[in-house]
Amino acid sequence: MKWICCQLGARERYAIPRALFRMDMLGCLLTDVWVLPCSFLAKACGRRSKLAERFHNQLRGARVKAFNSSLILFETLAGARGLRGWPKIIARNRWFQRKVVSALTSLAAGTSAKAADFRLQTSDSPVLLSYSYTALKPFRYAKAHGWTTLLVQIDPGPEEEAIVAEQAARVPELAAGWQPAPAEYWASWREECKLADRIVANSEWSREGLIRGGVPSEKLAVVPLAYEPREMKDQEPEIRRARSYPARFTLERPMRVLFLGQINLRKGIARLLAAARILRDEPVEFWLVGPMQIANAGAIGDAGRVKWFGPATREQAAQYYRNADVFILPTLSDGFAITQLEAQAHDLPLIVSSRCGDVVQHNINGLLLNDPSVDAIESAIRFCLQNPGELARFSRCSRVHENYNVTRLGERLCAVTPITESASS
Repeated sequence: MKWICCQLGARERYAIPRALFRMDMLGCLLTDVWVLPCSFLAKACGRRSKLAERFHNQLRGARVKAFNSSLILFETLAGARGLRGWPKIIARNRWFQRKVVSALTSLAAGTSAKAADFRLQTSDSPVLLSYSYTALKPFRYAKAHGWTTLLVQIDPGPEEEAIVAEQAARVPELAAGWQPAPAEYWASWREECKLADRIVANSEWSREGLIRGGVPSEKLAVVPLAYEPREMKDQEPEIRRARSYPARFTLERPMRVLFLGQINLRKGIARLLAAARILRDEPVEFWLVGPMQIANAGAIGDAGRVKWFGPATREQAAQYYRNADVFILPTLSDGFAITQLEAQAHDLPLIVSSRCGDVVQHNINGLLLNDPSVDAIESAIRFCLQNPGELARFSRCSRVHENYNVTRLGERLCAVTPITESASS
């Protein structure tokens, strides 16, 4: 049985299609944009463009169908219409779904040779895998043709939104502009869940949230994300370097705490900034790397020794990982948060909330925040400040476990078998 993967964006650097292709299970990858390194589009965009990252060498021989021209047209028209926020998110999701269904229809009903090749590459009854919020129309098509459907749920769904809404009410000065998803967004998602034969959550935290949100537990399986150190231009894996820590941190050599990701309320940024204010006289710097998604960003300047570096390319992010002393993620809710694995690939100790993927072993490779409160964040940072030797020990134990490699991901996905029709109805 072959798999058809529908993927909007480069989520987890195409880990799922890579895993299936490695196992000779990938029939086709349908994605919004695919930029071959030698293409005109790649040269026009330049090395630092996000579009330049929309390719993976491990999928070079895979069957990939992308919608490059249509995406450029969509983004151009969306900009001209002033679309932003939820209206743009929903419009993009619908555009992608239409393109996927159109592609499936064309491939299956094209010339006899092309149609036969498509059936050969995908099998007559493939598994159609799609990520949440972009799966409705593809799933309708799949079910009409008797295919198996698998939904990869990227977050805990409505339960996560409730957590963010509560935080937004607590810190309105940072939350101005935050809006919950429209009702139609969740209505479409609930229909996706009904059409899915199985639903994959990335963590136990996410699975529990989905159950509270009304998803039948028998449909759910937990499959963690995968991460493998990226290959550099010379095709050699990232080289591990032994980290060194001073005997004590000083104002001249402060402890460098790295937060890398979307700077928003969901990631616990309000609580991190509050802890930074409390620690403003201590020898610690907070490095915030990522797109700013909170209001009154100028307030960061009043939060103590906080530096915001803005969005970063993958190469720039690797540099921040190498130069930091400890990685922090006080997230209020995440499906998994792959930045944990990226940090471990660079030997970084971690201070991470328990509300995401199960990566941190408390007091072995870092510190686990069962409740990512301001007090808990402050306490964890003070412990690291006062015990640089413990940071060194955490660093030596910080490794990406083989449990999170791409091959293991493929094995887990293939083990997620459909439940009976009666259970899914």
